[in-house]
Amino acid sequence: MPFNNKIEELKKRKEEVLQGGGEKAVAKQVAMGKLTARERIIALLDEDSFDEYDMFVEHDARDFGMDGKVLHGDGVIIGTGTIYGAPVAIFAQDFTVAGGSLGSMHARKITKIMDYALRMRIPLIGINDSGGARIQEGVNSLAGYGEIFWRNTLSSGIIPQISVILGPCAGGAVYSPALTDFVFVVDNISKMFITGPEVIKSVLGEEISQEDLGGARVHAQITGNAHFYSESEYECFEQVKKLITYIPWNNTRKARKFEPKEPKSSFNIEDVVPVDPKEPYDIRDVIKSIADDSDFFEIQENWAANIVIGFGRLNGETIGFVANQPLVMAGVLDVDSSDKAARFIRYCDAFDIPLCTLVDLPGYLPGVDQEHAGVIRHGAKLLYAYSEATVPKMTVILRKAYGGGYIAMSSRHLRADFVYAWPSAEIAVMGPEGAANIIFRKEISEASDPEDVRKQKVEEYKDKFANPYVAAAKGYVDMVIEPSETRKLLLHALEVSSTKVSDRPHKKHGIPPF
Repeated sequence: MPFNNKIEELKKRKEEVLQGGGEKAVAKQVAMGKLTARERIIALLDEDSFDEYDMFVEHDARDFGMDGKVLHGDGVIIGTGTIYGAPVAIFAQDFTVAGGSLGSMHARKITKIMDYALRMRIPLIGINDSGGARIQEGVNSLAGYGEIFWRNTLSSGIIPQISVILGPCAGGAVYSPALTDFVFVVDNISKMFITGPEVIKSVLGEEISQEDLGGARVHAQITGNAHFYSESEYECFEQVKKLITYIPWNNTRKARKFEPKEPKSSFNIEDVVPVDPKEPYDIRDVIKSIADDSDFFEIQENWAANIVIGFGRLNGETIGFVANQPLVMAGVLDVDSSDKAARFIRYCDAFDIPLCTLVDLPGYLPGVDQEHAGVIRHGAKLLYAYSEATVPKMTVILRKAYGGGYIAMSSRHLRADFVYAWPSAEIAVMGPEGAANIIFRKEISEASDPEDVRKQKVEEYKDKFANPYVAAAKGYVDMVIEPSETRKLLLHALEVSSTKVSDRPHKKHGIPPF
């Protein structure tokens, strides 16, 4: 056969590249409890679906001992494949090759697959495991990061961008994941920080471990930089796969529709919410009593837990849920919860995913700490996001909806398409106790039995304002409904709004309160 020699040469070259950084480097990767870059791609994608590009790319650096040094694939693997049959573009940094450091050609490979994903309008998945910029290449490394950031921004709102942090991601490298839509981290493996422990020690004299500085738990619980947390790489890949089933390939098409399923009988909506407005409950049980098959895929579960966000389905169609969580701080809005919800709302709006908002909150969190942290600016992000969103917006007021919180949580005034309220809803400027103390202060203070009069005035305020009927009388609430009717009416609202059109004044873009 005339091509035998050529084919043998090709196989030999492939085999060399498949060895990555060599046996010792691979063994070190395994010793750290980490999969190799290729193992990660194989574990994440459908079997035999991965096609690799630019396998034989090499660096072109010549300084500081780089001339003639072989770095297979220049430390990154790129290609395309499928997840549950859905096409995706993917890159995975190979820590066994020069620590996965980013040089000019390394960056060029990443930007090539980013360009491909945008051109083909398919999701982009990046697996980050890198020691950072390749210092031997100087400003070329920095230029590479800039090219990646620019493409992250260009693709934003057009294709889903997913970052999986499976090793170090430090310095300028962390800004690419921060620009993407969803960030996944794994305990004891993921590390994200701008400045490493060594620099902090030399500048500030403080000792701190990488894990405490920017480990998976830190970003899942404290900073909010991570959207999904897992205990192992394989668990992480299952999370990525599940996410892919909920989101569309791009902003011009809907997410895949599944066979509709009734909620599980173990989640009875009438048994979840206590009548006493001061008694807490888990809002996720309400969502599960509404969503198809009681399946709810929560996002940022461990950060700003006073608000709950995530994906579910109604009649087989992906829905974004935003809900106050009475179990945590009575479900109040604050700096972090406003940021968390606003970003999710904007994602859903960009990718044509309808929004369902469940309301039960006493308002924005008061206090000096919140005021100094900028709750006005951050709280305004939520108002902006709901006002800007043009996807179908459905709101259900379960219990408390006080003050600015009532307005912010997708009220009719921010152009919610459907607003329902349970009979237990209390829609007012503030809670009955606080309102009665202000309105009837003189009467209470002058009464022979101030406490008895205060109780009477609280009930008087409740009867007059702390109910859904005043808002319903003004048309701010479309219907006062029984809890058992919630899913049926949401299904109807979703069907009715499927052809929604929203005309807005022409502008280049708005200016959110970033």
